[in-house]
Amino acid sequence: MASKLLLIIVSVFDIIAFGLAVAAEQRRSTATVQPDTEKDYSYCIYDSDIATGFGVGAFLFLMASQVLIMFASKCFCCGKPLSPGGSRAWAVILYITCWVFFFIAEICLLAGSVRNAYHTRYKNFFGETLDCPSLRKGVFGAGAAFTLFTAIVSELYYICYSKASDSFQPYGGDVGVGMGTYK
Repeated sequence: MASKLLLIIVSVFDIIAFGLAVAAEQRRSTATVQPDTEKDYSYCIYDSDIATGFGVGAFLFLMASQVLIMFASKCFCCGKPLSPGGSRAWAVILYITCWVFFFIAEICLLAGSVRNAYHTRYKNFFGETLDCPSLRKGVFGAGAAFTLFTAIVSELYYICYSKASDSFQPYGGDVGVGMGTYK
């Protein structure tokens, strides 16, 4: 049977990761062009950089959640064999899907955090146009969506894995033909 404590801990980590990713999307950095006092050049002014911290926090909580699930299930490849049937088939499908969603979520969160932390120090002189690059809208949002997908799929994977693992019964019967006593 699946450990309820593990499922609760993983759910809490996933909810925290999702919340941090949504907060990062809401608080991502934006920039404005600010002229200097003498009007000779302009430079970029960036607002709060808290979204980078939120993105890294979501990245770490999601990674901790995935490590806990994989440690508890022995990463699907180690440990005792699973009983054949629907639970094992679903466990394999959900295992692969879980890792795909996890990698997409982690890439979005990490790339969003790195790009959000990047602030240009460029100045323009005498009326040139100045571009202040910032993170595109939706990068942390995509990370949040895939964090939610990862949470759902990883917990379903663990439940199917536990069901297939608990129902495995190694064959322990006689290997030869038994002969009854002759009278």
